[in-house]
Amino acid sequence: MQLEFFPSRTLTVYLAKLFFVRIVAMLAVLVLVLMMLDLLSTSGDILAAEGNGQAQLWTYVTLRVPQLVARFLPYSVLLATIISLITLNQNSEVIAMKAAGLSAHQVLAPLLLTAGLVSIASFVFNERVVTHATATLSAWEASDYGPIPQDTGLRTNVYLAAGDDILAANTVSGSGANMTMRGVTFYQRDERGMLQEQVRAERATYAAPGWSMTDAIRFNVQTAETTMAASATVAPEVSPEQIELSAVNPDAQSFWHLSDSIDDFEAAGRRTTELRAKWWHKISGPLSAFLMPLLGAVAAFGLARSGQLFVRALIGMGLGFTYFVVDNAALAMGSFGGYPPFLAAWAPFFLFLLIGETVLIRTEE
Repeated sequence: MQLEFFPSRTLTVYLAKLFFVRIVAMLAVLVLVLMMLDLLSTSGDILAAEGNGQAQLWTYVTLRVPQLVARFLPYSVLLATIISLITLNQNSEVIAMKAAGLSAHQVLAPLLLTAGLVSIASFVFNERVVTHATATLSAWEASDYGPIPQDTGLRTNVYLAAGDDILAANTVSGSGANMTMRGVTFYQRDERGMLQEQVRAERATYAAPGWSMTDAIRFNVQTAETTMAASATVAPEVSPEQIELSAVNPDAQSFWHLSDSIDDFEAAGRRTTELRAKWWHKISGPLSAFLMPLLGAVAAFGLARSGQLFVRALIGMGLGFTYFVVDNAALAMGSFGGYPPFLAAWAPFFLFLLIGETVLIRTEE
């Protein structure tokens, strides 16, 4: 019985190279197809903005592709696992390895090593590339695909409670007394929460207190009358400091930056459950690629001539996709406070790690 976890160096390199090539191939196919479908649905909106053309379409592609790579890399690892193991099984290579005395875990060890390296690369890629692309794309979408804002402190889709009223803005730039809102809407409500008046303006600046809206359009809900005003001051309860703590997009912040944002929220007495769950998921999300070879391993063992190879591949694929469904559901529950943040991010990973090990041991027996 061999005590080493990995097989021979030659076999390890062979399996790792085989697996890595298929991961890259599956990722390229998925990203290419999904990017084409995405462009079909968004190209009209991009070209509708004045001055936009082919260059802006390519800009959108460069910003969207990193998001697709980050999201579908674990799927690519799962599909590459199943394709690689089915090929090895059909060519009787798995039988040869087991006949040489290798256990199921030793056969999978090169694949797990490759998937682990892919997980590390995915984490670095998310931190260095995806967060910046997400922040830029969110700001561009908030500007209706107009000129991309260059302000790195730009916040998008700000939504704030001002007592019983609501203040919303498409973008917020600057800080402190120099803060400026674009695409501003103020909803005035009564004590029952019913909408009384809506005030809209293209621009608003801090008036200390309140926010001065230029060329405001007032709509009275009860009388259905629309009036124009040169300026209107609203939301005196909302300060620039509250806005700086309100518009945190965890997908657009790196792991360490999000950690600082969580500390700021906790110091201000704000709820951090959703941010904390996303913070943990920045680790568990990329690490899901490491889990895929274990979930897809059921396709490797069992005789190809038994007629059950296709069924085994479906079982492996079903286990992998079920993990992603459970992971998204747990993360949503963590965001709503149904699960503790750590449990929401890590429970699916450890649950399916145990399931994968159980299926692998039962299959080997």
